[in-house]
Amino acid sequence: MPYPPMNVLSLMSGTSCDGIDAVLARLELTAAGLRWAVLARASHDYQPPLRERLLRALNPASSDVLLLTQLHAEVGQAYSALAGELCDSYPVDLVALSGQTVYHIPRLAPERGWLIKSTLQLGEAAYTLERCGVPVMCDFRQSDLAAGGEGAPMVAFGDLALYHQPGVARAVQNLGGIANLTYLPASGDPAGVLAFDTGPANCLIDEAAARYFGLPYDTGGKLSAQGQVDTALLEALLQHPYLKLPPPKTTGREVFSLEALEPQVSFTGLRGEDVLATLTAFTAASIAEAYQAHLLPLGLDEVLVAGGGALNPTLLRELRARLPVTTFEERGWVSKDREALAFAVMAYYAGYGLANTLPQATGAKHPVVAGKRLVPWQPRNGA
Repeated sequence: MPYPPMNVLSLMSGTSCDGIDAVLARLELTAAGLRWAVLARASHDYQPPLRERLLRALNPASSDVLLLTQLHAEVGQAYSALAGELCDSYPVDLVALSGQTVYHIPRLAPERGWLIKSTLQLGEAAYTLERCGVPVMCDFRQSDLAAGGEGAPMVAFGDLALYHQPGVARAVQNLGGIANLTYLPASGDPAGVLAFDTGPANCLIDEAAARYFGLPYDTGGKLSAQGQVDTALLEALLQHPYLKLPPPKTTGREVFSLEALEPQVSFTGLRGEDVLATLTAFTAASIAEAYQAHLLPLGLDEVLVAGGGALNPTLLRELRARLPVTTFEERGWVSKDREALAFAVMAYYAGYGLANTLPQATGAKHPVVAGKRLVPWQPRNGA
């Protein structure tokens, strides 16, 4: 059944906590599938004080309710400012806000204090509703959690609609803070889609750049390129228990941070460049191991890489040595669009009351219509 087109503005802020990416897309569900086109895109870097507070909020030892309460409003206002700029310039029918994840508990782990599956995304959507005056879809993960899922990875549904190519077995690999993949079978059968978080992408590299060099990122992978991989440390990192879990599975910075790793491994005595080189190799190797265990047996023609990590030549070189990697840019797309576009698709489907999740990706008992809809105030009788 065809559904009318919408211009959906989607704003995404990932686990790197570096800023907001926005994509305005024209979406139309036809009998032949989803038609889509990107109309505009924009981005906004978090100011250093805001990013510092967000990174502090990720750690239970440094977070508190006062910090979280104010960040919820501050991130919401950052969303609304960027959304407002685009709504002023283009016709927008619906806004999608993914929220800024600060903590994610996908499974029970009493030893970590994880007693109930839950997740928290900051960024109050009411500010965007007030600024833009169009319906806003937000809080996409909770319905999946309520249905028994992990509330992630949510982008698999959008990946299938956007990037499946008949006859091509393709994986979409995101390199954000956390690395996640979506396997799209050549048949396009949703039942054959596999999606999960493989482990770290930029999060450990970024944290090491900050610790050893006072920098937010290893820009262009230049520092890691100057280092030597410590093979003993790499092998120790590859023993991380998360990497051995079967999908569906998701993770976050609460598991993959330097502080979380240091009870099991030691970075003492290594130059900063060597730590970065080793963490970059660990990121690539952990991704490749996930492919070898779960995707290669299914058949795989290409790996499409998106996300901020696609801009790191050192990380890409490590991945290309292990997998048939193609970047979004090499396909004529923009890698930073990927997650925002996926949430735009979810919002479009939810706007028509259509299921927009793949339970085999999240572990839920059934698909759900993910997202909560806020509608603008309309005066009555001229009041």
